[in-house]
Amino acid sequence: MTEADAGPEDAPHTSRAVLTAAGIEKSYQRGMWPARRPVPVLRGVELALAPGEVVGLVGENGSGKSTLMKILVGALAADAGAVTRGGRIGYCPQEPVVYERLTCDEHFELFGHAYGLSPEAERRSRRQIYAALGFERYATTRTDRLSGGTLAKLNLGLALLADPEVLLLDEPYAGFDFDTYLKFWDLVEQRRRAGRSVLVISHFVTDQERFDRIVELRDGQAVAR
Repeated sequence: MTEADAGPEDAPHTSRAVLTAAGIEKSYQRGMWPARRPVPVLRGVELALAPGEVVGLVGENGSGKSTLMKILVGALAADAGAVTRGGRIGYCPQEPVVYERLTCDEHFELFGHAYGLSPEAERRSRRQIYAALGFERYATTRTDRLSGGTLAKLNLGLALLADPEVLLLDEPYAGFDFDTYLKFWDLVEQRRRAGRSVLVISHFVTDQERFDRIVELRDGQAVAR
């Protein structure tokens, strides 16, 4: 059963969704010329997120999870279909996009400016993120000197900075220790209570009770589990 076919118990009604993907298709060219051919990855994906909903998106390697995430956030164009965003999007990519010579503080300042936050709002949000994830002691450390786990915290923190209505996370807890993993889920629960939506991509899902729904990408389509 796809999201388009799902009943009210399986997916939010699109009229109240904060993020909707309708009929998303994407193919990549494979092979050498002149034998190159398009290989479909996404075949009409339907997906919607309601306010305050936490959804897990799973699938095998190569199923198109990261491709779909990039389309949802606007970093990649779909071949067909449409994405409707009902609020600000926060995006935590699988590979952190940082500047090696900048400190954590400088990254927050840079991203705060890009988000249009006032200096006061950026500093307030930054302090909350440092405290929530426990890496304030690295505030003035350049990112090329951070451990993988601390870099993952910064990556998540930058996505959280502007308090987005929708948070899109691609393998967000890779590199987290168990304590940080628990802090991550505390943050997710806070966002759920605040009516914020979270979509988490993972190869597999543990702690399924933390999610409102699990959606699997299978044969290029989103299938409710």
